[in-house]
Amino acid sequence: MTTEERNRLIAQYAAGYDDVKAALDGFPAGSIAAHPIPGKWSAREVVHHLADSESISAHRLRRLLSEEHPIIQGYDQEAYAVLLRYNLRDHAPALDFFRAARETTLQLLREMGDDDWKRTGWHTESGLYNAANWLKIYAVHAHNHAGQIARLKAALAK
Repeated sequence: MTTEERNRLIAQYAAGYDDVKAALDGFPAGSIAAHPIPGKWSAREVVHHLADSESISAHRLRRLLSEEHPIIQGYDQEAYAVLLRYNLRDHAPALDFFRAARETTLQLLREMGDDDWKRTGWHTESGLYNAANWLKIYAVHAHNHAGQIARLKAALAK
């Protein structure tokens, strides 16, 4: 990955929270737990997923930077949504947590040197894993879910 590509992805990662927040603006409060699109998460579930995913991703990056060849464990996001009762809990603290976790990780990304980007680990689901792989995944993650929230809002408006 070139430095320019990396900087573009870091900027995209930095904008993820704002994109999610914008998608949530004007979302009908009484419908935050609704499932207007069959088989898809509610907006509340998406926010809780983002908080948990951001926590896990932050830990993954920290392990890549601080351990020699760490094993990066996958997890079942669908089980998290059900067993951690995403649709029953207030999403406001999760949104705050998502923002804070992303901001602290952004600090690390901006301080990483070339050697940091070369460190590797092993992901239990996808194999060889490094910070560049991590960045490619998480730079778009929040934006994808912001789009999902926007589609839910549009479906509710119909």
